[in-house]
Amino acid sequence: MIRVMVYDRNSGQSNMGDETLLSDSGRSATEWMWVDFSDIDSPQEANVFEKHFSFDPLAVADARHDTHPPKLEHFEDHFFLLLKGLDSDTVTIDFRTIQVAFFVGEHLLVTARKKRSLSIDHIWAKCTKDKRILHQGPAHVVYRISRFLTDRYTGIITGMESRLDELENEMFERPGDNLLEELVGYGKNLNKLKRIFTYHQNIFSTLRSKAQPFVPKRGRYEFNDVFEHNERLVSLSGLYKDLTNDLINGYISVSGHRLNQIMKILTIVTTIFLPLTLLVGVYGMNFEYIPELKIKYAYFFLLGIMMSVAAFLLLMFRKLKWI
Repeated sequence: MIRVMVYDRNSGQSNMGDETLLSDSGRSATEWMWVDFSDIDSPQEANVFEKHFSFDPLAVADARHDTHPPKLEHFEDHFFLLLKGLDSDTVTIDFRTIQVAFFVGEHLLVTARKKRSLSIDHIWAKCTKDKRILHQGPAHVVYRISRFLTDRYTGIITGMESRLDELENEMFERPGDNLLEELVGYGKNLNKLKRIFTYHQNIFSTLRSKAQPFVPKRGRYEFNDVFEHNERLVSLSGLYKDLTNDLINGYISVSGHRLNQIMKILTIVTTIFLPLTLLVGVYGMNFEYIPELKIKYAYFFLLGIMMSVAAFLLLMFRKLKWI
């Protein structure tokens, strides 16, 4: 789906439609246009994109690449921004991402992605209701989308703290392999998130600096806001990654301690029964002449000796504080 929004700063009116608006040659200097491609790889959208825009082919290729890292590039009449957003179904740390591309000029904003973007859809809907957003120009709309995209990440990251606290309690109460599996998964995802946040932090650090083309003075303050949020996300993801590693190490230590306790008990049982087994083995041999066999109460004497040996070993282990 291709949708187009044209806004006139003088009249404060906007016009929305499809790709037919791209052919309007009578556009005034006070108007700017936002074009959103929801599936840039579809034949229809690819044809429209190539017909109406002459962006750098390498930048277009990057916009279509599923795994390209976020980047910022400046060209003569626009800048190209590539961000990595969460897909529309992601609500937890088990996330999936989509590429969100922006081509931003003085009177033009082109957004392109392969799948649905909640960030773009949300800001598009707000722009249809509040024309003041459009009045501030393409860079401000990019700020709004970037901020909403960042806020989705923030919700996931800040929700990690309570879950890690729960896992810490479960580690002592109900330790299990599923707990370790969850922690390892968190560690892997936090590494990926920190890498994304670092890319975004560097991008918005550049956009907030002075004399950025197609970014007004107010826009630099707005992009500084996104920079600060991504800086915080880098810090939090690193903090929670360290905490996750500590919990993994703690789980391994607790599991090792439990195993040692089990082995100690098994060793004590084995140590107690070893001399008893020796006595039973001696008197269980099939020799005709074993002197003790003729004693009337030999059986009870042997039981008494076995019980005494067991009691002695238990007292010794108790004194050594093994039990």
